[in-house]
Amino acid sequence: MKCPFCGHSEDKVLDTRVQKDGGIRRRRECLQCKSRYSTIETVVLSYPFIIKKDGRREPYSKEKLLRGMQASCQKRPVSLAQLEASVERISAWLMTRGESEVSSKLIGRRVMAELKMLDDVAYVRFASVYRTFKDVQEFVEKLEGDELIDIIDTSSPQLSLTPQRKMDDEKTITGNRPADIISN
Repeated sequence: MKCPFCGHSEDKVLDTRVQKDGGIRRRRECLQCKSRYSTIETVVLSYPFIIKKDGRREPYSKEKLLRGMQASCQKRPVSLAQLEASVERISAWLMTRGESEVSSKLIGRRVMAELKMLDDVAYVRFASVYRTFKDVQEFVEKLEGDELIDIIDTSSPQLSLTPQRKMDDEKTITGNRPADIISN
């Protein structure tokens, strides 16, 4: 480490502390000019490259992932801390895979799983952009066919994506036709 004031390469470490983010902060003193300065050491992680649908390769970006998830969660009861935690889980998952390249499709599925746990509407918003659909019917069929949309618990403040109607015996029936929505 060179002194930022005189350029001398010898110093002594006066204090070492571990930071909240896992980095190490060191207080140093130059042995020549006696100036004091701090250094911060952090681990540099090497994330895999992302292979896009068109074959392009781009470096993984936590910031880009967070922006995409934030767009899906606009005006939804999902905090920034929850989204950041999801991004960290996805990033850790990518690192543990140990691959140099990962398809955007695989990451998209992981993001959908994370959003599904946070908010159903955010999940559907992301899925509608992430996947390509001809029309609304295909969109609903794909989501239901993949069993990615579960019947929402009645204690949840969110609405179900499939129309429901009550019968005389109070059993809930899930309808599949537009007429089921109107007949309620």
